[in-house]
Amino acid sequence: MARLCLYALLFLMCCDVSMQRKKKTVQTLSRGWGDEITWVQTYEEGLSKMKASNKPLMVIHHLDDCPHSQALKKVFAENKDVQRMAKSDFIMLNLMHETTDNNLAPDGYYVPRIIFVDPSLTVRTDIAGKYYNRKYTYEPDDVDFLVENMIKAKILLHSEL
Repeated sequence: MARLCLYALLFLMCCDVSMQRKKKTVQTLSRGWGDEITWVQTYEEGLSKMKASNKPLMVIHHLDDCPHSQALKKVFAENKDVQRMAKSDFIMLNLMHETTDNNLAPDGYYVPRIIFVDPSLTVRTDIAGKYYNRKYTYEPDDVDFLVENMIKAKILLHSEL
């Protein structure tokens, strides 16, 4: 009987470890930006899903060791409006490396930066942040402005169809 209990306990421990591994695998693409959001893995996948769904693509360039990226990520993940729109209205991609598309760096290669792309494959350089020297960056205090730009990206898409 004791042996059976020991086997059952070992089985439950293995199942728990297995479930933890599965959770980590599911959440890796979010990188902390929002675990409830469906993230695409590559820019090319994002472009493909964007065209198929007719939703704009939101590309977040960031680095793990950048304090500005980390601060923006925290606010982004905690803001209910951002999370809701990102989940339902956008194809989402967060990158820790540059893409081969130079259009995603219209004013330079800095992080964090957020670029919107519409289904016609147009990089929306008209949807920018507040800063003249880093047009596509957002700071933690700019989250309301980011929400406005997300709404603008949705409205422009539907008004230009």
